[in-house]
Amino acid sequence: MSLSIDLGLGQPMEHMLRSCVLALRIADHIGVTELGKKRIFYANLLAWIGCHADSSELAALFTDDIAFRADYYLIDAHGLPMLSLMLRHAAMGARPLPRTGNRVRFALESARTVRSLITSHCNSAGALAGRVGLDAGTASMLACTFERWDGAGLPLGLRGSAIPLEMRITQLADTAEVFLRTAGFTATVDMVSRRGGTQFDPSLAELFCSNALVLTEGLFELDPWVAALHAAPTEWPMGEDELDSLLRAIGDFADLKSPGAAGHSRNVATLVSSAAGLLGLSAEQTVILRRAAWTHDIGRMGVSNKIWDATAPLSTVDTEHLHRYPELSERILSRIPGLRDAARIAGAHRERLDGSGYPRGLGGEELTGPQRLLAVADAYQGMLEPRRHRPAFTPVEATSRITEIAAHGRLDAKCVDAVLMVAGQPVSRPAPGVAGLTPRELQVLRLACRGLSGREVAEYLRISPKTARNHVEHIYTKTGATNRVELTLYALDQRLLDRDWY
Repeated sequence: MSLSIDLGLGQPMEHMLRSCVLALRIADHIGVTELGKKRIFYANLLAWIGCHADSSELAALFTDDIAFRADYYLIDAHGLPMLSLMLRHAAMGARPLPRTGNRVRFALESARTVRSLITSHCNSAGALAGRVGLDAGTASMLACTFERWDGAGLPLGLRGSAIPLEMRITQLADTAEVFLRTAGFTATVDMVSRRGGTQFDPSLAELFCSNALVLTEGLFELDPWVAALHAAPTEWPMGEDELDSLLRAIGDFADLKSPGAAGHSRNVATLVSSAAGLLGLSAEQTVILRRAAWTHDIGRMGVSNKIWDATAPLSTVDTEHLHRYPELSERILSRIPGLRDAARIAGAHRERLDGSGYPRGLGGEELTGPQRLLAVADAYQGMLEPRRHRPAFTPVEATSRITEIAAHGRLDAKCVDAVLMVAGQPVSRPAPGVAGLTPRELQVLRLACRGLSGREVAEYLRISPKTARNHVEHIYTKTGATNRVELTLYALDQRLLDRDWY
């Protein structure tokens, strides 16, 4: 979860892990109790856990929620610096702020909204922390993430030692790691010194500055994942049921990124678990697939809500960012040895049989049965949910749409039938495809329409040139086209070149 939170903060993965190591070094230096160090450990990893639930609202105000959070680290966030940050990010969006009156009015409205968002964050953080198994003391401590030593923080305006020591250490380590990584040692010491007595506990700031060389020694040479695990509080082993409960909670957390996706991961997991039996998957395969379904969207945290909430067509750059998120899910889950099989499944849930999906453009035999099934369940469930650019489909509409997509060779027809059956929808097997084209022929058709020669098609699909030529001949025969232009026009008329955006 901390790796996905890093992405939503505009930081590289392992930022929170590294700040955790730094915070525990500070804790050891001043003799914090074992219970205190346990709370520091979890607070550093999950302090920002509630923020992503408000990403949509933050993006509506400041265009790019991730960029706003990244810049938030760079200022002593109160008064004029905070006002400047809000106005600068508001100006990046569609709302022009040309007049002083508009700027002041916007600043006042934004300040109230940000206060409301931070209050919501603190409430959400406690609720989410409880769902992933943290004790009540740690969960309540997360409510102090945005409090400040000088009392100018939110939501309660706590001052000085009223803020738990563990959170004061967490706040310092979190910000110091960003500066150490981006600005260097000297700038970090200067920043901590200047913010001592305002954002940070002045005694902690003085301790850090006086011992910075020792506290930060080798911090960027070590593997933060290994170091954080080594420093983790001793816990009893997690059982299978506890693990499933945690993974389900991680899915709930990921779904909060977009309001319309609430419950998405749970529903996808239910669909694949039931459909797996119809397709003959083993009990072990079903467990792995269900865990992949719960966590497949964790990489969504790395994509700004200016993209998720867009109602207009995305730019090329934004599309490239969006296409990264399944890979981010896979990278996060792959760090856990016991979830690597689930990671490979989760990372392919937006791939399509004809190679038109993302992030890698896999297709055909490159996709396993569990990967195909998750892709279908995710697609079907997504259709039932509202998006900014369209309302939710009815079950009948979703059934018709996903059946059509399977007929065009993008999704596995057997997996579509299985998902529709467990969803209680009628299954009517369509013709193999438009003009009787097979899924492989549809792949070749799309490549040919993009201007690839027979040899290039063969190289792309890793088939022999002779096989590629045979496919092309069959395609022309079945469609009645005599050249690439006619074939392309036919494909456009039959919607064979559409991407399934839903």
